[in-house]
Amino acid sequence: MNDNTQSIARPGRQTHANGVRIVAPARLHLGFLDLAGSVGRRFGSLGLTLDQPTLSLKMAPADELTAAGPDASRARAAVERVAAQFNFDPRVAVTVERALPPHAGLGSGTQLALAAGSALATLRGRPLDARTLTAALDRGARSGIGMGAFAEGGVLLDGGKAAGRDAPPPILARHPFPADWRILLAFDDRSQGLSGSEEVTAMNALPPFEDALAGHLCRLTLMVALPALVEQDCAAFGAAIGEIQARLGDHYARAQGGRYTSKDVEAAMEFATAEGAAGVGQSSWGPTGFAILGTPDTAEQLATRLRQRFAHRPNLSFEVARGRNTGARTERLGTD
Repeated sequence: MNDNTQSIARPGRQTHANGVRIVAPARLHLGFLDLAGSVGRRFGSLGLTLDQPTLSLKMAPADELTAAGPDASRARAAVERVAAQFNFDPRVAVTVERALPPHAGLGSGTQLALAAGSALATLRGRPLDARTLTAALDRGARSGIGMGAFAEGGVLLDGGKAAGRDAPPPILARHPFPADWRILLAFDDRSQGLSGSEEVTAMNALPPFEDALAGHLCRLTLMVALPALVEQDCAAFGAAIGEIQARLGDHYARAQGGRYTSKDVEAAMEFATAEGAAGVGQSSWGPTGFAILGTPDTAEQLATRLRQRFAHRPNLSFEVARGRNTGARTERLGTD
């Protein structure tokens, strides 16, 4: 059976309920703060929620569990897991209408799993919050940014993982992304970031993370980036994010071949920097690159120059996104 149609039958009475559609946002992971964890908590993440691209998943009651569309097998697995943990009837038809690009640094796996789990819980009349679902689905192993993006959107700071605890990292701060700011996104459809066992292996093989570096990144986050965000100072916010990205890119260089996973994205981000963009970097393991701009016109003009400059590299594409200050949207659908 192929990945586009997955089914599993279950006996019993059909639950009568409306269908639901969930639209969930992509997110950018802007960097870890402390990979050493010498003070008892490891990782800690800063990230932001995007208004595009988005994932759209539809679910309705059915005589058996079926899943169709891109990433159908992962959607089905999430339904089965949530059904088993919370004793929900799993007989639903799941359609992934639009998926986020996989292994691109946009949080596709977490958003798909949370959307499928949330849809099932809503359909069965027992809605579950994002934190409960994240734990049940075994997501948020290192970062709580995907969970926070699904729940409420905005710019998010999580507190990392406590030693000896499996709970998802707590969200410590959430602020809206300014309405006039824009995020330029650089995509490379010939490249993928690390994931799964490869990501675990790479994380374990990284060089020691110095306490002094962790302290510097925490100060940049707490004393520069977040105050600049609240005061809507894009230049200061971008400068802080850019430095965090550069420090972490150097730390990850051995695992990903440089500061960026994609050499083409790296070239594009170097061009953006030369054009005056701040807040330039790579989300998670990439390959998606980003630049944070203070006005819509500035962002669109840079996107146009990038498209012209890299027209000879058809694997590259550039889009301008807004920040999203709300989480996933749930729409109840009528019965057939």
